[in-house]
Amino acid sequence: MELGLSNKVAVITGGSQGIGKAAALRLASEGASVVLAARGRERLEQTVAEIIASGGRALAIPADVTSVDDCADLITGAVEAFGRLDILVNNAGTAAVHAFETITDEAWVQDFDLKLFSAIRLVRLAIPHMKQQGGGRIINITNIGAKQPDAGTMPTTVTRAAGLALTKALSRELAPHGILVNTICIGVVRAAQHERRAQQAGVPLESLYEQRARAVPLGRVGEAVEVANAIAFLASDAASFISGTSINLDGGASAVL
Repeated sequence: MELGLSNKVAVITGGSQGIGKAAALRLASEGASVVLAARGRERLEQTVAEIIASGGRALAIPADVTSVDDCADLITGAVEAFGRLDILVNNAGTAAVHAFETITDEAWVQDFDLKLFSAIRLVRLAIPHMKQQGGGRIINITNIGAKQPDAGTMPTTVTRAAGLALTKALSRELAPHGILVNTICIGVVRAAQHERRAQQAGVPLESLYEQRARAVPLGRVGEAVEVANAIAFLASDAASFISGTSINLDGGASAVL
């Protein structure tokens, strides 16, 4: 299927590893120029080098998305480098899950800043460029806990639920400008955060994944490339009549649509 991404420009946060890296590789393979942002320069530049070596176009811009100035520099840098902005993938953030009574005000604020306000800042900066060229795609990565929160899963389930509301409201407000806004609600997908969790718990990584897979009807955890494929679809001409929608990418784990 021709996705129509040639000559498009995408900004991807959390782009140095996991879902962000997989999305960058996938979009670049379809002809898009990709601008990757994360706090760590070394991994970003490794990913960019990998894309360029395979014939793609990519740029690394180290950025902390909780910084107003870094967000502005990211969008400005992308447009200066490639002349336009078509796709924004808000992928920054890791799971922060704790019992409610243990979460401090500071932790709540930090989680909202990382997962919600970063998206707000970047969307606000991206909109004028997308309006100027008559359209664009905004794809927010959230999780299935945003729809079906469980005990001990805050603040992430709350901040991600806010991301769902942001997605729906933006989709309606930006539709007249041809800007489509959607979210992918992920389940358990192989990622560095699970590697860290396994190390902290002192258990083998595969044992952790096997345990988590028991709650997945398909019997396994997801791969980053599977999320990347969904991102590429939503960014493409094939998804030109899809906006304000959430896609559960969870192997059937969620009990809600």
